[in-house]
Amino acid sequence: MNRNKDLYKRFVTFISSILLLGMLTGIFAFVWYRNYSEEIILPYYRRGNWVLIAIYCLLVWLFFRAYGGFKLGYLKKTDMLYSQMISMICVNTVSYFLISLIGRHFMSVSPVIVMSCVDMGVIALWTLLAGRLYFMIYPPRKLVIIYGSHQAAALVLKMSQRVDKYMICESISITEPAEKVRELIMKYEGAIVCDIPAEQRNDYLKFCFEHSKRAYIAPKISDIIIRGADDIRLFDTPLMLCRNYGLDFEQQLIKRTFDVIFSLIALIPAAPFMILAAAAVKLYDRGPVFYKQKRLTLNGREFYVYKFRSMIVDAEKDGKARLATEEDERITPVGKILRKFRVDEFPQLLNILKGDMSVVGPRPERPELTEEYKKEMPEFGFRLKVKAGLTGYAQVTGVYDTTPYDKLKMDLMYIENYSIRLDLQIILMTIKTMFFPPKNNAEIDENVLAPKFTEEKKENSR
Repeated sequence: MNRNKDLYKRFVTFISSILLLGMLTGIFAFVWYRNYSEEIILPYYRRGNWVLIAIYCLLVWLFFRAYGGFKLGYLKKTDMLYSQMISMICVNTVSYFLISLIGRHFMSVSPVIVMSCVDMGVIALWTLLAGRLYFMIYPPRKLVIIYGSHQAAALVLKMSQRVDKYMICESISITEPAEKVRELIMKYEGAIVCDIPAEQRNDYLKFCFEHSKRAYIAPKISDIIIRGADDIRLFDTPLMLCRNYGLDFEQQLIKRTFDVIFSLIALIPAAPFMILAAAAVKLYDRGPVFYKQKRLTLNGREFYVYKFRSMIVDAEKDGKARLATEEDERITPVGKILRKFRVDEFPQLLNILKGDMSVVGPRPERPELTEEYKKEMPEFGFRLKVKAGLTGYAQVTGVYDTTPYDKLKMDLMYIENYSIRLDLQIILMTIKTMFFPPKNNAEIDENVLAPKFTEEKKENSR
C-alpha cells in the first residue's frame, strides 16, 4: 500500500505547487489589470498583458525552485515558509522595476506592497494546509538503522529532529548475524546504513534494491568522488572516469569571469553597509577596522583574507589559532551583528577581484588548522582542488556546529558537481541564510533512540 502511495508522491507535490503558482500569478494579474495596465504610456492589447503575466509566473517558478519553495514534505514548514517569503520579496521587487521600465517612470509602489502582503497570506495558508494534507497521506517512514560504530549516533540524533519524516523504530549492530539484519530490514519501510564496512554495506544495499526498500546511506569520501564521475561508453564494459583535478579550463574561465563581474556589481550595493560597518568597528573601541589573516586557497597557496574586525584587538595574542564559537567572549557586540548578517565578510569581495578567492567555493581555512584537521582527516586537503570561496555549499546547508568532516563532504560534493547554475543557487541561498540563519543541531534526548542502541552506547561509555 505504502509503495503504491509513493508512486503518486511527486504528482501530489506537483499539483499542489501548480495550485500555489496559479494563485500567486492570478493575484499579480489582478493587480496588473487594476492598477498598471492602463497607466503605461502605450497600453498592451491582450497578448502583451499575457506575456507579462507569463514572465511573472516564470520568475515565481525560478525563485521558488532556487530557494526550495516547492519542496513540500522535504523542508520543515518554517524553512519552506522562509524560502517562499524571500522568493516573493525578490520576485515582486524585480516585477516592480520591470513595470516601471515598461511605464517609463517609477510607478506607484503601493499596489505591489499590498500584493506582497496578500502573497504572504496565501503562501502561509498554502504551507499550512498543503503540509497537513501531505503528512496525512504520507506519514513518517518507519526505519531501522544498521550501524558499525557509535559514530552513527550523531546521524540518528539529526534524523530524529525530523519526526515528521522519519521514525527510527529499531537499531541493529553490523556484528549481528546477516539473516537477522535482513529480517529487520524487511520489517520496516527502509534502512539507514551508517559507518559499516564497504563490503557489508554493498550487500545490504543490494538486498534493499532487490526488495524495493529505501536505503539511506551516509556517504564516504570515495562515494562522493564517484558521484562526480563521467560515464565512458567506448566499450561494452561500463567504465566510470574520475578526473580528480578539480575544474577543467573552460569551467575555470567561466568561473573567473563570473567572479569578476559579480564582485564589481556586488560592491555597489555593499558599499553603504561597508561604510557603516567600518564606522561602527572604529567607534566601538578605536581599534583597527580591518583584520587580515593567512588562509589557504587553490592547491594550498597561502594568501591574506580581509574582514571587518569582529573580535577584540589581539584576540590571539598568545599566537595560538583558536576556532571561534557562537558565544565566543572575544567577539565584540558590534562583531556579533556583523557576523550574524555576514557583513564582516564583505571585504572579501576585494580578495575575489585579486583572484585569491571565488564567489562560491570551500571556505578558506587557516594553514595551522588545516594541518590539525589532516591528522584526523587526511582527505581534508582534497577541498583545495578549487579556489576558496566567499560562500559555499557547506555554509548554506550546514549549521554553526556542523562537524569539519561533514563540511568536508559538502565541499567535495560541490567540487564534484560544479556548475554555474549551482553557484547561482548557492548565492541565492546565502541571501536567505543572511536573514534566516540556520539553527544549530539541537540536543535530543537519547530516549528517542532505539532502546538497544542507547543501551549499548551507555555500556561502552562506562
